[in-house]
Amino acid sequence: MQFIRDLYAAAQTQGRPLISIEFFTPKTPEGEAAFYTRTLPELARLRPGYCSVTYGAGGSTRQKTLEMVQRIQDEHGIPAMAHLTCVGATRPQIVALLEEARARGIRNILALRGDPPAGSGGFQPVDGGFRYAHELVTLARHLSGFSIGVAGFPEGHLECREGRHVDWERLKAKIDCGADFVLTQLFFDNAFFYEMRDYLVQRLGVRVPIVPGVIPIQSAAQIRRFVALCGATIPPRLAERLEALGEDDAATAAFGIEYATAQCSDLLRQGVPGLHFYSLNKAGPVTRILGNLGLASAG
Repeated sequence: MQFIRDLYAAAQTQGRPLISIEFFTPKTPEGEAAFYTRTLPELARLRPGYCSVTYGAGGSTRQKTLEMVQRIQDEHGIPAMAHLTCVGATRPQIVALLEEARARGIRNILALRGDPPAGSGGFQPVDGGFRYAHELVTLARHLSGFSIGVAGFPEGHLECREGRHVDWERLKAKIDCGADFVLTQLFFDNAFFYEMRDYLVQRLGVRVPIVPGVIPIQSAAQIRRFVALCGATIPPRLAERLEALGEDDAATAAFGIEYATAQCSDLLRQGVPGLHFYSLNKAGPVTRILGNLGLASAG
């Protein structure tokens, strides 16, 4: 299976954006069945460059994550990436997980510090575990055989009290440890992404792909929840529109497609190497947005 770093290099050579789609592990048997019989086949028809699968809070979905990545690759022939975090695992356990991933044919890893389970009082490494994502990057690079992605935060990580420039310098350190590309946290104001990108490229000399993460808004309640978790800013005009739509989820979802399409159009005009969609395991919004952009088979 192809390395994601090579996919970005090929897309750049061909002058096209690389499209990627993120999934989470379903929480119920019904959700799992719907994912494999409807959502995944519908999105696979779009031929994304690759897919990624999240790693539940506290590492709660380790095996499910690897199983999903393997099935996406084996059943649909699409390169897929497993998220991996430092939460709740010792170094030997992480080594064993990476070795299992390799045995399953998984060659792409998103290395994250990760979020602790809700109510746990903040991140604390286990004895013999890692505190920072750069340690995970270093380990995966040492084991070899993986293309490694890391997360970037256009508005700075919520826990970085020193400001977003310091956070971006820490991102540069992760890249220096061996990361091949950056996927950003969701954002709704492209100016934040451009500021981060320019700081990394022009001031810090970063040369790996920096890829914006985009989420189609589906409901006001959903977006309030996500913003509370990640700290993303909702621009005033967007907030006004969401307020006007109220709890009409159908109208909000239609507007979310419109908003994300405009956001992606601007990002593409500014030469981003790709678009990474947080699908929330729903095929419709991503399909519509890519159709609007003329990228329904842009992988």
